[in-house]
Amino acid sequence: MSIRWRLFISHTTMLIVTLVLFLISALLIPVAITGDIRSIKDLYTRQYALKPLTKPEENVFLDVKYLAKKQPNQLLNQTMLKQYDQKLDSVTSGLIIRKGDKIVHSSKILNSIKDEKKLPPFEPENIKVRDTISIDHQFFLYVKFDFYFPNQEKGSVIIMREVSPFVELSRSLFPLIFGLLFLSLILVNGLLSYFVSKSIIKPLFSLKNATEQMGEGNLNVKIEYDRQDEIGQLNYAFDKMRTKLKESIELQLQYEENRKELISNISHDLKTPITAIKGYIEGIQDGVAESQGKMDRYLSTIKRKAADMDQLIDDLFLFSKLDLKKIPFSFEDIDIIRYIFNFIEEIGFDLEEKDIKIFVENRTENEVRVIADRDKLRRVLSNIINNSIKHMKKVEKQIEIYIQGKADFVEIEVRDNGSGIEQESLPYIFERFYRVDTSRNKSTGGSGLGLAISKQIITEHGGDIWVESQLGVGTSIFFTLKKTI
Repeated sequence: MSIRWRLFISHTTMLIVTLVLFLISALLIPVAITGDIRSIKDLYTRQYALKPLTKPEENVFLDVKYLAKKQPNQLLNQTMLKQYDQKLDSVTSGLIIRKGDKIVHSSKILNSIKDEKKLPPFEPENIKVRDTISIDHQFFLYVKFDFYFPNQEKGSVIIMREVSPFVELSRSLFPLIFGLLFLSLILVNGLLSYFVSKSIIKPLFSLKNATEQMGEGNLNVKIEYDRQDEIGQLNYAFDKMRTKLKESIELQLQYEENRKELISNISHDLKTPITAIKGYIEGIQDGVAESQGKMDRYLSTIKRKAADMDQLIDDLFLFSKLDLKKIPFSFEDIDIIRYIFNFIEEIGFDLEEKDIKIFVENRTENEVRVIADRDKLRRVLSNIINNSIKHMKKVEKQIEIYIQGKADFVEIEVRDNGSGIEQESLPYIFERFYRVDTSRNKSTGGSGLGLAISKQIITEHGGDIWVESQLGVGTSIFFTLKKTI
């Protein structure tokens, strides 16, 4: 559940609870004041605030009170009293006339009251004229007027109405009930506020602690985000940011390590031909090359070493631009089979001079078209074939190219019968400056960047490149290109 809904429900619940408690309190106030649960319908009226009687009761009470003062003997007239009883029946009230110690008249609704001693006591001052009274486990609300008959005998007129025991209980316990309701309101509000704030503040504190630890360099701190609300989404986004930041820093450190390794490799690979060039130049200066033939040999070596340096710098420049994604690719739809045959035709003369046989086998049935950059793909094929040439030490040198059609791509295999590669070296041959020859000598030539460049180019084509080799038998380098849809 989202925090928005959680807050909405909690506030709505709080409002409903408040309104209910307020309504209960408002209903209890007139009951407690009047002692009559039916008085709720006359809430806040002037009549009930001053005289807790219904209109028929009030009219009858005023009439009998007047008679008690002016003509008390009329209160013994049964015909007139029955008329009053009929008026009180509509509000389920009754009239009792007491004379001396006897009940001389009682409405039918009050027939259960037989004992005069249980009635309110005689009080000529008429101070306590309204109250509730319990008679035989029944509660009655009454209003009375005490007077004297002409013969000075005590007399009372009492209008009574039975009320629920709950009315009297509410009236007597009103302060306690009101206090409990008020405390309940505070308690419910406090509990709702506590649990809602806890569900928000606790994860925010966890996020704060995680932020502080990250600020101190600890990027391994784990942030829980198993919730589905906004807090959970925030924690998820923050943990994702932490992971990305960690990966970025690790990648940066790896880049820094690679940069140091690259500088070391460049320094080593440049130092070797420079040292050779310096040596031959010093030999020329010292007069070691005393013959023209020796001089020509020295100059040829210097030229070859300079060419190696130039090739290394060109490869390094290309690799760096590929690594930084700064070389544009011109992809187009090409016939891969015709493209490879044309490429082999171009390099065929150079291979013949080195006594290397090369042939292509097309294992596809139909014309296969792929999306590729012609120049970059030529560089890939040249690097792979040149790498094969460098490691061919057999009498019969041979390179085979196989074209195999797959579902969505074309697989091209370049196989040679060279010296092969040890299994432990296979995972590293596409790394820059990696050479199977651990002595890192330059006897076979090359910059050590050819296959690394090839991998970057194939990756940019959306393909894959890998190697299989058997020591002493030969090496196969595979790469894939996407077919034209």
